[in-house]
Amino acid sequence: MRFQMVHNNLNVASLAKSLPFYKEALGLEEVRRIKGEGFTIVYLSNPESTHQLELTEIEAHPQPYDLGENEFHLAFRTDEFEAALEKHRRMGCVCFENPDMGIYFISDPDGYWLEIVPAR
Repeated sequence: MRFQMVHNNLNVASLAKSLPFYKEALGLEEVRRIKGEGFTIVYLSNPESTHQLELTEIEAHPQPYDLGENEFHLAFRTDEFEAALEKHRRMGCVCFENPDMGIYFISDPDGYWLEIVPAR
């Protein structure tokens, strides 16, 4: 029996804010959309990976999501680490840098942390 990871879900307050962020920050594009009664699900991906990010907007959830201590995160590897860091600094989304580990985190419009790691 084998299992393949296919996607992770994040609930977001506004797809109108989240979709442009994920496109600009990480090059993720919409590949599929499901519209249901009271919700919209959008799957994002890029040519570098088969794994998808599922963003879910629930219309009846107007308050910000409680992220607790925000210990959960997704990680993205880049072959242009320094250029990515500069881009994310210009975007104003870098929320934590750890030079000793050679990584940093960006925060999306809902406050989810996304780890950026260099290709090694």
